[in-house]
Amino acid sequence: MIIEAARQGGSNLFSTASRSVLFKSLGLTILLLAGLWFGLGELFSLTAMPWLEDLLPGLPDWAGWAGTVAAIIAGVGLALVLALFVAPVTAAMAGLFLDDIAEVIEIRDYPGDAPGTPMPLGQSIRQSLGFLLVVALGNLLALILLLVPGINLAAFFLVNGYLLGREYFEFAAMRFMSPAEAKQLRARNSTTIFFAGLIIAAFLSVPLLNLLTPMFAAGMMVHLFKMIAARNGLAASRGFEGAPSPR
Repeated sequence: MIIEAARQGGSNLFSTASRSVLFKSLGLTILLLAGLWFGLGELFSLTAMPWLEDLLPGLPDWAGWAGTVAAIIAGVGLALVLALFVAPVTAAMAGLFLDDIAEVIEIRDYPGDAPGTPMPLGQSIRQSLGFLLVVALGNLLALILLLVPGINLAAFFLVNGYLLGREYFEFAAMRFMSPAEAKQLRARNSTTIFFAGLIIAAFLSVPLLNLLTPMFAAGMMVHLFKMIAARNGLAASRGFEGAPSPR
C-alpha cells in the first residue's frame, strides 16, 4: 500500500493536470529559499564579518589567508543552514497547495467518490504556519542529534519521517473529516503513516529533487488516505462519515 501510494504520488508530479500546480509550488519554493539565502548572507555580513575584520589586523601578515578560509567556511555554513530550511519551506508550500493537488487527484483518480472540501483560507494559513513551526523545530532537534555519535543521519530520517508523515496525512484527511477525526485515523494507522513519512524524508534528502517534495508528499498522502479510508470502511460514493458537505 505504501509503495503503491508513493508510485502514484511520483507519477502525479509531471502529469498534465498537475503541471500548473507544480510550477506554482516549485517557483514559490525557489523564491522563498533564495530569499532565505540572501537574508542569511546579509545577517552574517552584519554580525560575523565585523568581528573577523577586527580579528585579522592583529594576526601576522602571513595569516591573511584566514579571511579567505573564513569566507569559504561561511559559505559552506550558509549552505548547510539553508539545507535545514528546505523541509520547513516545503512544508509551508504544501499547506498552500495541498488542496489544489488533492483536487486534481480526486477528480482524475477517484471520480466515484465525493470530492473533498478545501480548508478555509484562514485555517489553511494557520495550518501551514503550524506545520512550518513543527517541522523547523523538529529539524533543529535533528541537527542537535547529528552531533551525537551513533545517531547522526538516522535522526534526520526518524524526525522527518514522523513529522512529515503525520502532517501531510492529516492535511489530506482534513479534506474529508474534522481535525480531531483526522488525528484519530492517523493514530490508528501510525505505523503505516510513519513508514510513508520515511519515504518522504528520503525524497527530501535528495538535492534539487527535494524542491518537489510538496507535490510528491501531498500526492502520495492523498492516495494513502484513500487506501486507508477504504480499508477502514470509510469510503463511500457520497463521502466519508463525519465529513463536511462538499461546496
